[in-house]
Amino acid sequence: MMTARNCAVLSFALLFAPCFLTAQAADGSLVTGGNNTSAVNAAAEFRLGVQAFNRYAFNEAILSFERALAFRPNEGIILDWLGRAYYRSGFEETALRQWRAAESVYGRNSGEGLLLSNRIETVANRRILLPLADDDVRYVEAGRYPGRYEDYVLFRQPTAVLPRDDGSVWVVAYGSNEIVRIDVNGIVKDRKRGPLNGFDRPYDLVQGLDGRLYLSEYRGNRVSILDSEGNWLAYIGSSGRGNGMFIGPQHMAVDEEGYLYVGDYGNSRISKFDPDGAFILSFGSKNAQFPGFLSPTGIAAGGGKIYAADQAAKRIYTFDRNGTYLGIFISEGLLGPESLRFLSGGKLLAADANRVLMIDTGSAITRELGVLGSQRVRISGAGMDKNGNILAANFEAGEVSVLTRSEDIASGLFVQIQRVSVEQFPLVTVELSVEDRLRRPVVGLESLNFLLSEQGRAVSEQNFHTPASRSNAVNVSLLMERSALTANLRDEFAAAARDVNNALGEQGKIVSVISAGVQPQRERHESPPAQALENAARGTAASYSSRWRFDQGLRLAAADLLAGEKKRAIIYVGSGDPGGAAFEQYSLSELAAYLANNGIIFHAVIAGGSSPSDSIRYLCEATGGEAMVRGIGKTPSPLYTLSYRSALPTDFGRAFLPVEAEVYLMERSGRDSAGYLYSEFFHTAKLHAFVVMKKGGTFSGTPKYLSCPPYVRDRYRGLSPVPQRH
Repeated sequence: MMTARNCAVLSFALLFAPCFLTAQAADGSLVTGGNNTSAVNAAAEFRLGVQAFNRYAFNEAILSFERALAFRPNEGIILDWLGRAYYRSGFEETALRQWRAAESVYGRNSGEGLLLSNRIETVANRRILLPLADDDVRYVEAGRYPGRYEDYVLFRQPTAVLPRDDGSVWVVAYGSNEIVRIDVNGIVKDRKRGPLNGFDRPYDLVQGLDGRLYLSEYRGNRVSILDSEGNWLAYIGSSGRGNGMFIGPQHMAVDEEGYLYVGDYGNSRISKFDPDGAFILSFGSKNAQFPGFLSPTGIAAGGGKIYAADQAAKRIYTFDRNGTYLGIFISEGLLGPESLRFLSGGKLLAADANRVLMIDTGSAITRELGVLGSQRVRISGAGMDKNGNILAANFEAGEVSVLTRSEDIASGLFVQIQRVSVEQFPLVTVELSVEDRLRRPVVGLESLNFLLSEQGRAVSEQNFHTPASRSNAVNVSLLMERSALTANLRDEFAAAARDVNNALGEQGKIVSVISAGVQPQRERHESPPAQALENAARGTAASYSSRWRFDQGLRLAAADLLAGEKKRAIIYVGSGDPGGAAFEQYSLSELAAYLANNGIIFHAVIAGGSSPSDSIRYLCEATGGEAMVRGIGKTPSPLYTLSYRSALPTDFGRAFLPVEAEVYLMERSGRDSAGYLYSEFFHTAKLHAFVVMKKGGTFSGTPKYLSCPPYVRDRYRGLSPVPQRH
């Protein structure tokens, strides 16, 4: 007969089942090597470390893996996972040491060694985050988006491209009177043909500050205003030579204030409009200072200047925003410039006959980025997509060429399995990131770009979830500076918190407000929402001190974001000076790595009219943030989530179950492997323990047959009962 005491003893044994359900390899030996006492103890700690890692408890994981190494020094799999935990905690140099040690154990030419070698090289060498044309790098053709597939016409005579935040691109198809949205795999996802009368020879497409699109129509002698998804809204202009009228409008640009500039080819001028299409002025006609356009083509607006290309004259001119002629910007070395686009860093991307150029606006130095070698080449438009590729619209060949950095093709993709969730086993959820070697997110991937496998066999029921880059949901932690310098800025802090909350909208959420004082602490900000948030941002007078700690506050703010939405950001509100004790516990590079390695963007709102320090600017640049909050939800994210149904036996929780992820994109690929441990007994034991304690049973003593290392058993002795959930 099962008595209450026997039930309690059985439940106690089940509760500690994970202690001896250690990680086991396929040959029956423990995954940590061998079957002796040290291997058993190491495997028990390894299990705890993997479980802690997958619930974002990286410090706890480090402790468990370090203890496992004490039992089994120089064990490759423990060194690998210890490096992963250090990496996610921001200690990249320590992580590299662990991975190099693991590589030495595995052997560089083994499968595990090759994976580690690639990871080590990537982490050691990468430098920046966002797409940027490097002066020393050549772009080569890595693929094409053809306008025809077998007997099917996809689009004709592309003249311009407009990359989107989700990795796809709008292609303006002059010959087929449409704009076509194409994803990173070259698959047509959408096409728009305008109102009932359709587009009439569309030529260029640009985006306004409010997200609306402007499409020039060469034969229609007008500009169409579209919404952000390409749906027609209204017209600007009509056919003629008067103010606000066109004869063959082609290239366009939008300046920092949202004004639209349209190159009017037939009238040999440029017309300026407000964002809603009201005419303001025209310029570019021949006068005493300016010789006049022969064939105006590309336009770019930035830095208070308008750059205008003339294809026939083979020149680029500059004007101010009121149309005053400033001079010749480039007069030599051009073959026939067409489109001009600004890149990050203030440089111009120019389409010039069969090549793409990068032009420094400060020095006018021109460098050739890439050349198309086909006999039928006329690059009428070019742009850089969110993955750092140059997309070139080849009008003559009827296709869009994809030019990629030559070193990116050779190095491939940097794939990391971030987390494996098995709460609904055998359904397994894998979170992974895909970046290039410079830590730039690779966005726009689809299900066909991923292959998950178990022990070399493709998994069953692989499902692709909505990637983070397409989600508008954002989690934010506010980091409030509590220095003596900001004690008189409490009202500004409250206003900043209110503005951030309004900017986030319905899909954004402030998950925590952290007071970075002598000891960082979370402020209550939930209820009532508006007033509580402002009070939390203000803080109390006693919380402000000259001994405030920026680094500890930043770590706490980041920890609150790890288990939430995949788009996440810390918004620092303060003077811009992190203080003299800012990096006493964690260095600046460690903080930047901690944020970047966990997909957290750092933004800064500077109060009191100050300027951000170099360290604040560095954190923004290293994570893709800004020194002012704008477009938080539009920041590209490298995170993807997939799920599948596992076919591997758990061996009653003793088996370490591997999962491999491979990612393919055109000529590039990347791979990573990880694993997890699942024990059905672990979840059942917690339920048993709860039932016994509900009936008044207690745990006392230790059953003699319980084979569990004492140091692990002691850790669980005070475990509180878990509510019944299964």
